[in-house]
Amino acid sequence: MAVIDVAGFVADLKSHAIDHGFHVHDERHFVETYSLRQLWEVDLHPEEACNGPIDLHLSLEVDPRALLGFEDEVIKMDDPDDDPPTGFSFPLLFTWTLPPLPQPPDLLVLATDIAGVGGLELPIEVSAIDSFASVTDAPERSLSLVARISVELADVYTANEEAFCDTLVRCRDVSLYLLDKAPSWLDT
Repeated sequence: MAVIDVAGFVADLKSHAIDHGFHVHDERHFVETYSLRQLWEVDLHPEEACNGPIDLHLSLEVDPRALLGFEDEVIKMDDPDDDPPTGFSFPLLFTWTLPPLPQPPDLLVLATDIAGVGGLELPIEVSAIDSFASVTDAPERSLSLVARISVELADVYTANEEAFCDTLVRCRDVSLYLLDKAPSWLDT
């Protein structure tokens, strides 16, 4: 029997996101049969962005080696009330996407502003892709913002939902910031 219920953790994380003002639209679970690596994906957005243009994609990658190593250490514990072992984690990514923007922002200014919103707890990488439908067309710029955090398996084991409260609050703040700025970027 597994010591961590990853599916239960993802369900709790979705419920916690709903409590923080997000709508959950879709969930996917992939299992690589050769390595047993798993990927959980959840599509959500803030309540205020039901009609777009902001989408938030959450993905949790489950490394079986980290999971099995953590389980081995938990089984070795003498007292079940002892603190669980630390040093085992899964990567959790939050990815915001926007449609092609006719009036895209300056990336350096956006990255600086977003750093202030996300803070040190949620470092965010800002990137853009220019697409050309044909060689004679003007480029269309799409933005992507990615935040990477580590999910400590000790927090999952102890069902410490509070460990993700600040992260979800910051994700909502970033989403609302982008939602506020998007009309000027989409104005043609």
